Amino acid sequence: MQNKLLCYTLRYNEYFCYVNIMKRRLSFFIILSLTILHIQAQDKASMASYQQRLNDLFESVYNAPTDNERYLANETALQLLGKALDEENSFKWKWKFGNRVSVLTASDGKFRIFTWPVRRDNGEIECFGIIQAYDSEEEEWVVSMLHDKSEELFNIEESFFSPEQWLGAVYQELVEVTHDGNRFYVLLGWTQVDMLTQRKVMEPVWFKKKSAVPIFGQPIFRRDNNRRRLVLQYSNNAMVNMRYETQFTRRVEKKRVKKKGMKGTTIETINHDEKERMIIFDEVAPQIPGMEGLFQYYVPTGEEWAYVFREGKWDLKRNAQGRLDDKRLNKDFAPLPKSAPQYGVGR
Repeated sequence: MQNKLLCYTLRYNEYFCYVNIMKRRLSFFIILSLTILHIQAQDKASMASYQQRLNDLFESVYNAPTDNERYLANETALQLLGKALDEENSFKWKWKFGNRVSVLTASDGKFRIFTWPVRRDNGEIECFGIIQAYDSEEEEWVVSMLHDKSEELFNIEESFFSPEQWLGAVYQELVEVTHDGNRFYVLLGWTQVDMLTQRKVMEPVWFKKKSAVPIFGQPIFRRDNNRRRLVLQYSNNAMVNMRYETQFTRRVEKKRVKKKGMKGTTIETINHDEKERMIIFDEVAPQIPGMEGLFQYYVPTGEEWAYVFREGKWDLKRNAQGRLDDKRLNKDFAPLPKSAPQYGVGR
């Protein structure tokens, strides 16, 4: 009897200890969950505060009446955005600046890039930007300021550029393609060069292994080994398309055929229209003969070219056939309607 009583007592004590342990664990998890929720709420409130203050500043960047006021607001916004991006979990925040600031994020979470223009009193603009990228070696996010040195750069289609030496642009679109397990990024951007000309750029951007510092320009253009990017410079009064979409290219085949009832053979032209994803853009050339190199006279020619990504390289197609979705292939070709940059200054 005593043995049974002792056995019951031991079992009760074991059960009591187990209940106490479970209570402590439950209390710990409740406290931990509440702490996490509290921190998340604080993070959210902090980022929302940054967002509101930045929205106000960027309105001043766009609408302030003088250079001094616009640049002062921009300098404050630049510092505040940099500070916000240094916050833990800031990469998860969904920034919303309307059409004041372009925010493009890589689908694999490698980087996010912010770009915007500042208008000067003389009508020219200067571009500003910040890139936030992940350093897998240090396991941390790195913020790099982009410095627009467009006026100082040479050989702009053939050079690599860094954040300190950046061909400034307000990026409208981020294109992502893959090959053999490698991901390639291309930024499509716009800027106003001066009072007479503007520019669109197809800008590859990449990172060395485990690095978070971007390199602008990449030798991935087939049969054009010296090219690092595509630059279209043209009249400030013209509109030029450059966008990534599913469109058509036309392959022209000339075939010698023998027709019934005729002697000999004739050459027949056969058009093959192929549908592909591509970066399609307008060819530009001087409107007035003899004005080569004077970009204020460059306008779309009516021809559309495209870069198609194949086997790790961008392949140039000179006979792209851009069409609206409701246009069938057997209809006469007409260039796509032009569209103004989504992020710009009055354009």
